[in-house]
Amino acid sequence: MAFQTPVTIGTVLDRIHKRDYVLPAIQREFVWKPDQITRLFDSLMLGYPIGSFLFWKVSREQSTEYVFYEFMTDYHERTGRHLDRLDLGSGRDVTGILDGQQRLTSLNIGLRGSHAEKLHRMWVTSPSAYPVRHLYLNITEPEPENELGMEYEFRFLTKERLQAAQDSEKHWFPVTDILSFDDLPEIHDYILDAGMATNRFAFKTLSRLHSMVNKDLLINFYEEESQDLDKVLNIFIRVNSGGTTLSYSDLLLSIAIAQWSKLDAREVIHELVDDLNETGQGFTFSKDLVLKAGLLL
Repeated sequence: MAFQTPVTIGTVLDRIHKRDYVLPAIQREFVWKPDQITRLFDSLMLGYPIGSFLFWKVSREQSTEYVFYEFMTDYHERTGRHLDRLDLGSGRDVTGILDGQQRLTSLNIGLRGSHAEKLHRMWVTSPSAYPVRHLYLNITEPEPENELGMEYEFRFLTKERLQAAQDSEKHWFPVTDILSFDDLPEIHDYILDAGMATNRFAFKTLSRLHSMVNKDLLINFYEEESQDLDKVLNIFIRVNSGGTTLSYSDLLLSIAIAQWSKLDAREVIHELVDDLNETGQGFTFSKDLVLKAGLLL
């Protein structure tokens, strides 16, 4: 495999939206937290490398032989944490993401979607425990000095928190709006309308965000063309077991998905975990515990 011609974040998002980029069933669920997403965006704004990606080119003839899922756009910890299965109909060419799902999903959520996780000290079954948040960027001034060394202040905010934050003399820009700006004059007009004509940081920040998404070739990737699922699974395991990115239970589930012939292991396991956790007042059993219990049995 060799590096392919890199593409922009905007191009990747378009391909995700068109379902040209998909997730193989061997991939795990989305697990990143909001602070990991904001750090990713800060790193990109600073021009830091975010690593390469590994894609799997699947032909039209072979795509119907495997199970694929759509990317997460609106994450909800209780009602929207599982991926939707993709119907390819009679088949078409698709690109499966073998390494980079968490980063690409984070970009998709930050630029196109939302994130809702449970508030502390609230019942798991309470609908109000999961406020929906969207990603915003403070364009008034840099992030105050902090332990993580972040220079841009990205935050996931609810509508209520956004109003309170705006009242504190900070201007929070909805990150998704950068996709609607075609050029720098539109950014300049936005700055003027916001009453920030003398704020150089605001213009530089939005210009940087626009370039990061629409112009800079930041997505560097390898592309695997083999149509052999066993080989692809081995590549996936080798890539993801070198560090601590995936747990052993994640890898075990990937192997089960690839080898079970009559049942969809991904859906069966996730359904079992959900059923257990919905019992009574609710539990927080993990997929790891269920898989380990299955091995023990």
